[in-house]
Amino acid sequence: MASSSIPVLSLLFVTLVWGATFPVLKIATAQLSGVEVSALRFMLAALCMLPWALRAPRRAWIDGALLGALVLFSYVAQAYGLQFISSNRSAFLTSLNVLMVPLIGMLLGNMLSWRVVVAAALACFGIGLMSWDGGANLAADAATVASATAYALYVILLSGRAARHEARSLAATQIVWMALLGALWMLADAQGTDRLQTLGSRLNAEILWGLAYLGIVATAGMLFLQARAQAHVSADKAALIYAMEPVFAALFAWVWLSEGLSPRSALGAGVVVFAVVFSEWQPAKR
Repeated sequence: MASSSIPVLSLLFVTLVWGATFPVLKIATAQLSGVEVSALRFMLAALCMLPWALRAPRRAWIDGALLGALVLFSYVAQAYGLQFISSNRSAFLTSLNVLMVPLIGMLLGNMLSWRVVVAAALACFGIGLMSWDGGANLAADAATVASATAYALYVILLSGRAARHEARSLAATQIVWMALLGALWMLADAQGTDRLQTLGSRLNAEILWGLAYLGIVATAGMLFLQARAQAHVSADKAALIYAMEPVFAALFAWVWLSEGLSPRSALGAGVVVFAVVFSEWQPAKR
């Protein structure tokens, strides 16, 4: 296997793992607020990454603070939106970062190839076929679009800064910052309410297993793998790979949860897969 394909396959695996987070988040936010879900998952992830964080250099802590703040805002805004809209609608709105990454990059002076622009538009169209189901909620939709914007900025900054650091150090400092900021946000959000006192009673076994998956696997493990792979993958290409997330989410629901996969959803998934392959395909040279 060519070494240049390993980072791309790594990001595909990251996206596969993330595909299972939407139903887990939907279950968790039935009892917990978006801030609570995010803070608890990041605390679990920080415990896993603490040994590397303690050995990280000062420069990794500085970049980790900026990257961690963007991810924290993105995750909290997405979890808030999931309290009021379906996971399919959330997946579609979140996927808009596929278009935002090259557009923001263009505003920052980056050169774009026509292939990337066409592939990004195709990916968003395909996800729209899969996920658009109505059920609008202005506040939740706005929060989810804000989440997509923050994540687009994160993808751009990560591609530019990942090569400066050892992957474990950068991932560990991000996660510790996310846990600290998330805990402070949760405390501030709970002021004047009994949410902290009732937190334990709202954590059942299903939610605890879900938080373990979100914190240990989907956050600690995947942020490390993401930091390692994006040192070798451009931001716009990474965003296109992340467009596979709702495709994997739909496949998980179809295979393991026996949820239906309509012809429209299947067509949309095929369009997304084609967009990702199209972005990678290079015509043979004479």
